[in-house]
Amino acid sequence: MKKRILLLEDEKHLAETLKLNLELEGYNVSVLGDGQVAIARFKEEKFDLAVLDIMVPSIDGIGVAESIRLTNTKVPILFLSAKGTAEDRILGLKKGGDDYIAKPFNLEELLLRIKKLLSRNEENPVKTNFNEYTFGNNYINFDSYEAKGPNGDFTLTKKEALLLKLLIENKNEVVSREKILQTVWGYAVYPSTRTIDNFVLAFRKYFELDPKNPIHFKSLRGVGYKFNES
Repeated sequence: MKKRILLLEDEKHLAETLKLNLELEGYNVSVLGDGQVAIARFKEEKFDLAVLDIMVPSIDGIGVAESIRLTNTKVPILFLSAKGTAEDRILGLKKGGDDYIAKPFNLEELLLRIKKLLSRNEENPVKTNFNEYTFGNNYINFDSYEAKGPNGDFTLTKKEALLLKLLIENKNEVVSREKILQTVWGYAVYPSTRTIDNFVLAFRKYFELDPKNPIHFKSLRGVGYKFNES
């Protein structure tokens, strides 16, 4: 069966060139030029690899990678971007990328790296990424959505688990409402600030010893939301 590649690239000529060469290598390629559409497509279909440009409309490639990683820790992600500084590469790898190539690039090198990423994923099907998490006496399983807090065992909803994982992955940092919209809701739905506040209030009831005086889950009015481990 052909390996399926999601290619996010809004430069039409380059996208066509890459698609042609990847198909000549025997891959099935879906080309998209918009980050929001890419997130939606990834949720609907199964892909073996994602090749992401960073500077694309709607939601950038970094946001797309973060959204993918909330639900899929296995699929390889390769960034292909004109942003080629060391800081850009480090950010891409931190946000879930497995490889990063700066434009302009050598086509043969790109094809070789894609081949290696796909073969590496077959040899090591489980990527290192947390699916269980504990803080204090609290426990979360992001695969089963089972959790435990001061009031005992309970089950998270899928949306709760996604938002919770995003906050924990960015612990001690403020996560903006815009970032939550991109990675958890994918801009398909526009929750109000109050909607996100209600999720955070639920997390306090689940995990805080004193929900009225939270230690772990903070709302910064007009800024965003923050998880503190202790």
